[in-house]
Amino acid sequence: MPHGFGLYVHWPYCAAKCPYCDFNSHVARTIDHAAWREAYVSEIKRISSETGPRILNTIFFGGGTPSLMEPETVAAVIDAARAAWLPANDMEITLEANPGSVEAARFAGFREAGVNRVSLGVQALNDDDLRRLGRIHSVAEARAAFDIARNTFNRVSFDLIYARQNQSRDAWRAELAEALSMAADHLSLYQLTVEDGTVFGARQAAGHLKGLPDEDLGADLYDITQDMCEAHGLPAYEVSNHAIPGAQSRHNLIYWQGGDYAGIGPGAHGRLNLNGRRIATETPLGPDVWLTGAQAGRAETRSTISGAEQADEYLMMGLRLAEGIDVERYSKLARQPLSAATISHLSELGLLEQRNTAAGVRLAATRSGRSVLNALIAELAAPPR
Repeated sequence: MPHGFGLYVHWPYCAAKCPYCDFNSHVARTIDHAAWREAYVSEIKRISSETGPRILNTIFFGGGTPSLMEPETVAAVIDAARAAWLPANDMEITLEANPGSVEAARFAGFREAGVNRVSLGVQALNDDDLRRLGRIHSVAEARAAFDIARNTFNRVSFDLIYARQNQSRDAWRAELAEALSMAADHLSLYQLTVEDGTVFGARQAAGHLKGLPDEDLGADLYDITQDMCEAHGLPAYEVSNHAIPGAQSRHNLIYWQGGDYAGIGPGAHGRLNLNGRRIATETPLGPDVWLTGAQAGRAETRSTISGAEQADEYLMMGLRLAEGIDVERYSKLARQPLSAATISHLSELGLLEQRNTAAGVRLAATRSGRSVLNALIAELAAPPR
């Protein structure tokens, strides 16, 4: 596949549910790790029997809190994937971790299993804000976890959430400077969004979520983020992700560039080219429902994605990237080009730019355009007027 092939493995369990989180995560008193291990392996065998030989570029353990998995389970998944597909020589294997679940021995077990990249959910370098976010670790624990990770793996990323309650410009500058001083080669920096169905969503609806930034402050915090990361050598290669050259998340690039990926575990999605068709796969959200289905060989639903739908996905995902999209590829999928008048108008506003490359013309959102990306995509995707 020209844009890679990856495997996403969803571990649905967390030690606690954060009030801002709308991911498919659950808290459970007991977990049958052996049953989950067997289900993951059986799903890999089932999917690989349909895909046939592929070069596997990446594996990503997401969640939930995958660092709560037993290293034996992680090893079984990686071994099964290596047996099912041909592993790339430089295969990237990422595991998400929360600082509260990090132990040196456990991380060593993950490394021995084959994990070579870790992404830590730090979220804030301020103890008061960590408590507001419902995190169960402290800043000291986050720093200790980061040190363990750096001593165990060659590649380490961590997440921070900004535009938090009552966060000032100066406070974010100081916090981001501290994060950049920790010598990470990759940072994921997300503005806090309040989603329906979360505890924060309910608080906001009741008028109890105070101190969130207005639009102007949010825009300033975004600009501060871009300026400081660029100056430190970690420019944005995607809307919320910053890396030194060569340290980008290869697995996430498969999503954003429109590659193929298999998804296993509760709520996991996939995109696969099978027998000349682009297939979307989706699994049930409930952990017990998924586990029962996987044990019976019925753990996903499927639908065919039309060319127009593929074009919409490519536009939505590809414009998240600083490199943008291949204009010719979009036109082939959509069977029509993007509106030249719309592109011209948005370019005049400083939101889009076209670049001539050796591989063809690329269309990319500018830094200003990425700050209003949803509106930009909606304008480009709208039918010609």
